[in-house]
Amino acid sequence: MTAETPAAPIDERDAAMTELLGIRSSIDNIDAALIHLLAERFKFTQQVGRLKAEHGLPPSDPEREKRQIARLRALAEDAHLDPAFAEKWFNFVVAEVIRHHEELADSNGAEGL
Repeated sequence: MTAETPAAPIDERDAAMTELLGIRSSIDNIDAALIHLLAERFKFTQQVGRLKAEHGLPPSDPEREKRQIARLRALAEDAHLDPAFAEKWFNFVVAEVIRHHEELADSNGAEGL
């Protein structure tokens, strides 16, 4: 081996790239699982939205949302995840759920005309 072509740094870089690909594969699998879990969650929230619309209940439930935020922040802390991030995620999801519930309420009101 010559001084111009050191083997160790190239071998270390190849090993790092192999490890990186493995880690990214795990991340991709988790992302897929999250998408499927969100889809399942939204199936249930659609059921909630239909019930609320059929019975004239408001699309949002601020008291439940407060309890959920506190619960998710505690879960995040236990999981060593930033609680503020967990709360932001929840608020993002809830905003979408409420939007769906409002659409269901509007369509239910239109059907009653």
